[in-house]
Formats: sequence, structure tokens, C-alpha cells
Amino acid sequence: MTQSVDRLCVDTIRFLAVDAVERAKSGHPGMPLGAAPMAFALWDRILKHNPGDPAWFDRDRFVLSAGHGSMLLYALLHIYGYDLKLDELVRFRQFDSKTPGHPEYGHTPGVEATTGPLGQGFGMAVGMAMAEAHLAAKFNVPNEPPVVDHFTYAIVSDGDLMEGVSNEAASLAGTLKLGKLVYLYDDNRITIDGSTSLAFTEDVDARFTALRWHVQVVEDGNDIDAIERAIRAARDEKDRPSLIRVRTHIGYGSPKQDSEKAHGEPLGPDAARAAKEKLGWPQDPLFHIPKEVTNHCREVAARNARVESEWSERVRYYGKKHRELAAAFEAARFEEFPKHWEKNLPEFAKDKPIATRAASGKTINALAAIIPSLMGGSADLTGSNNTRIESSKVFGLDGFEHRNVHFGVREHAMGAAINGMALHGGVMPFGGTFLIFSDYMRPSIRLSALMRVPSTFIFTHDSIGLGEDGPTHQPIEHLMSLRAIPGLTVFRPADALETAASWAVALTLRGPRALVLSRQALPVLDMDPADVRKGVARGAYVVGESSKKKPNVVLVATGSEVHLALEARSVLEARGVATRVVSMPSWELFFQQTPRYQNGVLARSARKLAIEAGATLGWRAIVGDKGAIIGLDRFGASAPGHIAMEQLGFNVDNVVNTALSFLKRNPRHVSA
Repeated sequence: MTQSVDRLCVDTIRFLAVDAVERAKSGHPGMPLGAAPMAFALWDRILKHNPGDPAWFDRDRFVLSAGHGSMLLYALLHIYGYDLKLDELVRFRQFDSKTPGHPEYGHTPGVEATTGPLGQGFGMAVGMAMAEAHLAAKFNVPNEPPVVDHFTYAIVSDGDLMEGVSNEAASLAGTLKLGKLVYLYDDNRITIDGSTSLAFTEDVDARFTALRWHVQVVEDGNDIDAIERAIRAARDEKDRPSLIRVRTHIGYGSPKQDSEKAHGEPLGPDAARAAKEKLGWPQDPLFHIPKEVTNHCREVAARNARVESEWSERVRYYGKKHRELAAAFEAARFEEFPKHWEKNLPEFAKDKPIATRAASGKTINALAAIIPSLMGGSADLTGSNNTRIESSKVFGLDGFEHRNVHFGVREHAMGAAINGMALHGGVMPFGGTFLIFSDYMRPSIRLSALMRVPSTFIFTHDSIGLGEDGPTHQPIEHLMSLRAIPGLTVFRPADALETAASWAVALTLRGPRALVLSRQALPVLDMDPADVRKGVARGAYVVGESSKKKPNVVLVATGSEVHLALEARSVLEARGVATRVVSMPSWELFFQQTPRYQNGVLARSARKLAIEAGATLGWRAIVGDKGAIIGLDRFGASAPGHIAMEQLGFNVDNVVNTALSFLKRNPRHVSA
């Protein structure tokens, strides 16, 4: 391959980006102009990928964490032959195009992760590398050709490195010694406000060295050979992740080079023409791709197709020689569960109250025994969150084949890494912390929902019932905040049976799920576990029926408050008020049911009283204009959990009096 073809490929990438941004009158042209050589060096000479099979399991993963430079990625995908037509580049940033403003997983072929919020791609790529390390340790056979052997690469920006999530993720990656993680740092020293010197003056090389990364520097961002050598040296580093700082120039070749004006706006017709003239690129036609580039990229694609074919042969050989291991590998790759796996759910004694966090821990271990791909951990709250898999040791510390992940006090990184593991495939990841700290993870949770990936988030200490830690740790608005995220299924189980059922239902969902669990012990419902599973799968169901055919009032509750509702029901029934109790562990699943089912459960003609130890916002959709709500629209208080609940209105007298009162006077709202 001649240097002239290299240059043609690089400039094709550059000016496809420039033309698309100019056509859209929106976008970020500067980053593709500066970073095209490093992207080309990686994609052309090193990256193991097959445009004919974007989902090839043993492909290298590439994440454009600097998602604002999305046209760089779209140009690469197009010229190397992914199913992304030129018309889609022309329609950059337009409604329903395959080229949205930031890359979106599942929307554009070849996009590995939805990036945009800076730092998230950095963290997700760490999770991908974790998954690869785990699967390689579990399934590769010593002294035989590996079936799992790929790298994770990313292009990261100054903005990525400024965001706190990237430092957490980098610290985790360095601690875990993820040697097959390689990042190219687009060191162009410009952000939207201007020079990075305005707010970012740290020694990045020293910082990453301190985080136990292998650090290299390429001073000339146009030196493709030097970039290739650095990447190959990074690949040879076995025990440290690698950062390659490449000195680039934003808006390279344009009059706006090294200026913030090349960042978040089109170059403009005059500057675009000047850039093409300076770099020797034809002004017309727009979206020009030389035949030499097309021919060369087809050769690269054909070469990689042969690499995948060789891998497929290895997998067939592996299947014949190691049948049991190969079957497990297939089950992991295709997320297959063993037959009748639900029968392995734990049983719980009716006379032994148990916290739902503890019930979740028992369920995790029961499922882990038959679903080997289940793995995860906690952000330094393993004992509190009950996330330990007892049959396994510590991932990384004791070997990558193990399933207990210690994320450390790094909620931001944990959320991003879980998403990366889910995106990678072959593992079913979960991560736990207190519900109050879901605030730290919200960007990751939101992205998991946008990507529809099966990330499992475990949140314990779900209400003021956690007690003495007080309002700094007592969640109020968090349940509603999570329910507000489209595509996230939230479970707040009432007892151990609902907890096991929530896990069973959650693992069958396509998208992400959050399990919200109690610190305090709760009674076990006196119900058939099969009926509970059916009820949880529908989001809400009757757990206490009225003495009459038609109830006067329906108490709708979640979590620990279901038991309060059941106690109040007994008192109301004794006073002649026909009372039904509905447990509603999942709003999302309930709203997916037919109107007939919803009206049947909620008894359309009855008055509704919702009870939940959290924000009342949103409950009006359940109870209607004539219903009432007992909730919290204030912060909690430091006290033993049962006293905090009692003092803040979650007691039988308040529920009974509220029900009696609103049956007479129909107040619109009751809030502690």
C-alpha cells in the first residue's frame, strides 16, 4: 500500500465529515479533521472487524467516546463497507436517518455504544474489556488457539478526561490490569469555550501513569506509521491498559485550525473550500470517495472476513474437542438459559421475615448456580447490597474467570462498566449500591435504557426505613426519578417472594432493570410463589381481597408499605369498609397490561389510596382525581427505621384515618 492511498483514505474521512456537517448546518467538523489519521491507522491496519458481520463475537470493539465527532465514525463505517449508505451520510443529523448527531447503538450498523455524554464511552469500553478478560479466562484452553481473543479500543477527548467518570473508570481499569484496553487520546487542546488551558492544565501522562496505565506519546497526529507503532506497542503490554496521547490539531487544514470555532459548528462554505484547497481535495462533487479508496477498503474488509472465517473454524474445532465447554460458550454468547431455570429460585419460610436485599442475595446465588454468565458486584457495599456470589472468588484479584466484581467507591464507573459488559455480550452483569446513589449513576442508567441493553442495577436501602443514617442517605425522589426514564423497568418488591419473582421477570426483559430493595426485614406474603410470579410479571396484583364483592377502597402500595396496607386493611374491614390491597412492584409492567386487567386490579369504581415512602409525584395517574396519596414530599429524619416510618405518617392509624376521611370528603391529596 502506498502513502498516497493512505492520504486519500484519511482525506476522504475528513471531507465526508466536513460535507455532512455543512449539509446539515450542524455538527462538529473539527475533531474528524484532526483525528482522521489516528482513526485510519487503527481501522485500516489493526482493528479486527468485519463489515459483513458487525456482530461477529470475536471482533475488536471500538468506541468513539468523543461522540460529538460522530461523522468520523460514520465515514469509517461507510468506506469500509458497513450497511450505511452514502445517502445516510448526506442526511446527517436529520430525522430518522442512520446518522444521528451522536452515535446510537442499535440504530447504526457497526456502532458499539451510544456515546454523547462525555466520559461514558470511556467507562463503557472498560466494561467491554472486563467482559473479554472474563470470557477469555473462562473459555480459552491453554496451549490451544483461543476462541475469545480481542482488544477494546476507544478514541477519547479532552472532555472525556475532564469528566469524573473517566477517572473512576481509568482507576478501575488500572487496578484490574486490563492489558487489552487501548485508548487513543485526541490531544487537540481545544474545548467549546476555547483552549483547554482555561480549565485543564494537569499532566495527563503523569496522571495515567499513576493510575497504572501504559502511556505513550505521538507528537505528530498525521504520522500514521508512528500511531500504528504505538498501538502495536500497546498491544504488547499485557498487564496495563494503554493510553496513547496523540497531538492533533482540531479543524486541521482549515482556516479555523486550533480554534474553538472548529468544534461545535460547521466550518462555513468559505472555510470548507479553503480546507479542501489546502489539502488538495476537489471542491466537487460533494461527498467524494475516490475509487482507490473504495478498492483499498474492500481489500481490508475481505482480509477481515477471512480472519472471521478462520475464527469460525477454530470454534468448530473447539466444539468437537471440548463439547461441554463449547456448549457453555454458546449459551453465554447467545444468552441462553437452562431449561426450567425458574425452578431454581429459592424458597422462603412464611414465618421468617427477611429484608428484600437479603432475599435478592439468596436469589442471586441460586441463579448463579445455573446461569454461569451472571456476574457483578457492588460499589464497595457488597455486604450491604448482598451481591456476593458465594461460589466464586474475586474477578481480577483471584483471576479473571471469577464473577465477584469489586467496583470500589466508584458508582459512576460501575454504571458505565455494567453497560459496557452488557454491550459486549457473553455476560449478564449487575451492580449494586444504595438507592440514594442512583443519582451518581443516572447518566449510565439513562444510556442503558436508550440502548435497551440488559444491565441490572441493584439499589438497596430503599426508603426512610433504612433509619439512622438520616436524610443524606434516605431516598425520597429516587423511585419516581427512575420511573421517569423511558425503557427502564423498576421493581420494588414487597417481600422475598416478590424479590425472587422480580429477578426471574427481569432476566427475561430486553432492556435494563432496577431492583429497589429494603434494608429492614419484611414479612413473607402468605401466597403461592407461582401466583406471586404471575402478579409481578403483570406489574400489580391483588394480595389482600375485600370481604365484599366490590371493595369500597383499594390500598395500592409498593415495597415495605404493602405490609402496612395489609395491616390497615384488617382494621378497615373490622370497621365495615370493604378493602382490597394491591401490590404494585412495577409501574412499567402494569402500564403494559390491558385496560381490562388494570381496571380489574384497581376496581374501577372504588376509591384508591396509594401508600409509598417516597415522592407523591406521579401517583395521581394511579389513584385518579378522587383518590389520595400517603407519601413523602419532604426529606427524612435520622432515627431507627421503624420510628422514622411511624413519625412520618407510615403507620396504621394514618392509613385508616386517611381512608375513612377521603371516603367521606374526597380530599385530592394527603402527604406526610
